[in-house]
Amino acid sequence: MGMSELFNKKEYLKNLIRRVNDEKDNEKLKEELQKTIKELSAEDIAVVEQELMENEGITIEQIQSVCDVHLGLFKEYIDQEKIDVEEWHPIFILMKEHEHIIKTAEGIRDIAKQILSKKSIQEAFPIFMKLSMYLDELMAAENYFLKEENVLFPYIEKHGITKPPAVMWKEHDQVRELRKKIIAIKENRNFEEAKKELYNLSLFLLEFFMNHVRKEHSVLFPTALKLISDDEWIDIRQQFDEIGYCCFDPKPLEIEVKKEENLVDGKIKLPSGELTVEQLKFMLNTLPIDITFVDANDEVKYFSESKERIFIRSRAIVGRKVQNCHPQKSIDIVNKIVSDFKTGKKDHADFWLKLGEKYVYIRYFAVRNDKGEYLGTLEVTQDIAPIKEIDGERRIYDEN
Repeated sequence: MGMSELFNKKEYLKNLIRRVNDEKDNEKLKEELQKTIKELSAEDIAVVEQELMENEGITIEQIQSVCDVHLGLFKEYIDQEKIDVEEWHPIFILMKEHEHIIKTAEGIRDIAKQILSKKSIQEAFPIFMKLSMYLDELMAAENYFLKEENVLFPYIEKHGITKPPAVMWKEHDQVRELRKKIIAIKENRNFEEAKKELYNLSLFLLEFFMNHVRKEHSVLFPTALKLISDDEWIDIRQQFDEIGYCCFDPKPLEIEVKKEENLVDGKIKLPSGELTVEQLKFMLNTLPIDITFVDANDEVKYFSESKERIFIRSRAIVGRKVQNCHPQKSIDIVNKIVSDFKTGKKDHADFWLKLGEKYVYIRYFAVRNDKGEYLGTLEVTQDIAPIKEIDGERRIYDEN
């Protein structure tokens, strides 16, 4: 769609919204709204709604009617284009989580509308308590994103499809950014400003996520079902279970699964000693750090499986290109680090950030042999918050 055509469609939608209160044209208007909304993205619709509210004093009811039409179209589409899979299946689980997140976004929008009618923060306080509940549910939806990014996407990529997962991951990050903005509104001391911002963001969140779900339903899921084998779906489900679910307990996987330890007999001999494979495995998993190794071809070859990992890792990422393990916005940094390691410009790169109560120290090391040849990159991640609190000395064994 060209810029002029897009502009015309947005202007046409504006005219339709202005006419929403005209009862005589209601049915015809609804049909025109449906047709126009189908041709615009969630971002375009949100821009139109915001411009009308800020510049023309369009009522909340008129704006909400557009959102309701879009929601109706979305639900109609989902009903018509059902994907038939068993209840244990990962795709069934993701679709159920879609439903829950849509309902949560609807709830946030409805509460934001109620808050708009309040004159003070004190008057709106009881409603804010309900909003907190919905925001907690929105935070819990993180597991939905993590399951797709760390399990489903790698399996799709193994079958040669890389673009759709990259696009979906980018949209996940956009939803995360919206979520962050909505949560940050509570810091705004200007109630009039805050309640308008909350409503605008809640509308955009709902519109955007509906568009996202529709793309997954129409492109990503059918592609995955076509490419991924039955055995792979069982593996995916097992890894889904390890990450967890955002809103419900799915039907258990009742298929008997053989545990594959693949522990090689014998010992690994090193210049400074020797270890059995079992010893090496559990030694690495016992270290108070997370380790991930990427080889010289930029493929993930190993990660440790400590009990309390800082960042989610699933076995699906083994063999995955390291560039595909990160969101689009981070790929330039990843490529720069790897390039500097390969050329010998640098031997390590350090980052640190706060994640809730954790103070995460992330270090990347170039792994080289005795000849200085590049073998790969080692990522070492550690929560250093407890270390930063250490003071004085401890020389006596604590038996407690």
